[in-house]
Amino acid sequence: MEVQSMQSVVLGAALPLGLASAAIASALGLAKAVAAAMEAMARQPEASQRIQTAMILGCAFIEALTIYVFVVVLLFGFGILKIH
Repeated sequence: MEVQSMQSVVLGAALPLGLASAAIASALGLAKAVAAAMEAMARQPEASQRIQTAMILGCAFIEALTIYVFVVVLLFGFGILKIH
C-alpha cells in the first residue's frame, strides 16, 4: 500500500473517532458542570444568579472546544489541511 493511501486510511479512521471522543468528553464535562451548579444553587439559593452565570460561561467554553474539533475534522475531511 502506498504511503499516501495509508495516510488516507488512517486519517479516515481517526477523524470520526476523534470527533466522537470529543463529543463524549464534552457531554460528560457539561453534565458534571451542570450537576455541580445545581447542587451549589440548592445549597445557596441567594447566590443562584452568580452560579448560573458562571455555569453558562463554563458550558460555552466546553462547547467551544467541541466545535473547534468539529472544524478541524471538516478541514481535514475536505482536504484543506493535509498531513505531509
